[in-house]
Amino acid sequence: MRNLITYLIVFAFALSSCKTKVSLSGATIPPEAKTISVGFFTNNTSLGAPSLSQRFTEKLRDVVSQQTNLALIKQNGDLQFEGYISDYNVSPIAISADQASQNRMTISVSVKYINKFEESKNFEQTFTRFKDVASDKNISSIEPELVQEIYRQLTEDIFNKAFNNW
Repeated sequence: MRNLITYLIVFAFALSSCKTKVSLSGATIPPEAKTISVGFFTNNTSLGAPSLSQRFTEKLRDVVSQQTNLALIKQNGDLQFEGYISDYNVSPIAISADQASQNRMTISVSVKYINKFEESKNFEQTFTRFKDVASDKNISSIEPELVQEIYRQLTEDIFNKAFNNW
């Protein structure tokens, strides 16, 4: 019985001394990191609704708040995201009878990620996602839903690159 207790104590100590911190989402976060900041992502495109920047910034803030236990602060976090929306366009992708039968909404976001504790994890990368829609649909009327879905995919990609080594 004494050997079992000693083994359990050693095992518990070994687990507690591990350097990697894992959140409920499965994300790998440095144990020293306590804060995260998400800077305002400006819209550097000439198209799209004026609210694109605000909506993307809030979506990324929501994702990191919900999937990590880090405190979200305005700037200079232990982990930092900053960047801008670099592309927003709608273009025809399928032609039938000399008309577009499908359109594609594409959004690209340039992201800089800074990890103050593990510089090898830092990156600057452009993430791009799109959504296809039938050309008989009015893009203006469905734009909020399309943007919301593209933003969900983009923030998932960004989160995975920063915290899941994808």
